[in-house]
Amino acid sequence: MNLQMVDLRGQYLAMKDEMDAALQEVLASTQFINGPEVGKFECELAGYLGGSYVLGVANGTDALQVAFMALGIGPGDEVITPAFTFIATAEAAALLGAVPVFCDIDPKTFNLDPNRLEALITPKTKAIVPVHLFGQPADMDPILEIARRHGLYVVEDNAQAVGATYKGRHTGFIGHVGTLSFFPSKNLGCYGDGGAILTNDEALYHRMRLIANHGSQRKYHNEVVGVNSRLDALQAAVLRVKLRRLDAYTEARRAAADRYDALFDGIPGLAVPYRDPNGRHVFHQYTLRVAPEVPGGRDGLAAHLKARGIPHAIYYPVPLHRLPVFAGGAAPARYDDLPETDRAAAEVLSLPMHTELTAEQQAYIADAVHAYVRNPKEKSPG
Repeated sequence: MNLQMVDLRGQYLAMKDEMDAALQEVLASTQFINGPEVGKFECELAGYLGGSYVLGVANGTDALQVAFMALGIGPGDEVITPAFTFIATAEAAALLGAVPVFCDIDPKTFNLDPNRLEALITPKTKAIVPVHLFGQPADMDPILEIARRHGLYVVEDNAQAVGATYKGRHTGFIGHVGTLSFFPSKNLGCYGDGGAILTNDEALYHRMRLIANHGSQRKYHNEVVGVNSRLDALQAAVLRVKLRRLDAYTEARRAAADRYDALFDGIPGLAVPYRDPNGRHVFHQYTLRVAPEVPGGRDGLAAHLKARGIPHAIYYPVPLHRLPVFAGGAAPARYDDLPETDRAAAEVLSLPMHTELTAEQQAYIADAVHAYVRNPKEKSPG
């Protein structure tokens, strides 16, 4: 059986004619940088998400960095974020000389735990950066309230959760700023690198636009130190085609997650993803928790799946506070014990999740998981 973590080829073939025509139109126009496709995509995405301003940039890491720069975050400032996420969230702050402060997570959602947040705030704290991990919205109301009381910015790392909602509002437009990645494997992915910044603040939008264009509104009239970060027209054309399908993509992922949930129901030691009733999970990843009491644990199950040719991934095997860059002092960071973060890193396992995933493929995957968890003495071949 041909199984993949993400089936980009199958997705492309389902819209080949429309996608090829969109790309050909850009090629014929030769307007590759700041062409009309970029502006159209920005407007369409803002409308889809129900927000005011979208700024296309080169990638999701740039989106975070430009947002931090526009908020005046710099040397010595502290930015609170979870340690259970991809490094870009903290890396963008560290690049500016700011200090990531790592907060522990809610064990059910894997997102920043608001109950542990306030104790981390100091006079140096400038922003809180919740991550909507795996497509599950973070609990934004208490985060926003804590930020309001302390005069802090809230920057949503929405890289994995485009289309997710929290109490009826699209994530990314709930805090002061939101950021997106359009890496090809994302729920809304382009055919290269791409990203975007979201805000309802007009002044902040114009400042971010200035920074992303070498700090210049007019060519050769640079006003501030900026960066060169642009979403190119070819990628914008790809994203426009895919945006029209995003609702269908989301429903396909949610349906696949429902099937997985049913297939894994009642297996001892295996926890399916929690779904917060306040939010709409869009399942960028479908992530199981494998309890330590399962013989062999998560790593044993991973080896079992690998031996059977079933793709899987561990997001994330090393939390940020244990990476050499932060734990070894190459970049400053602040953190205390993070027990839930460490526990999650030892127990999570993500299974194939994409828009082309079939019930037959999922049944095959589930059979392999059942065989291992229900028959712990079974040894993986090889």
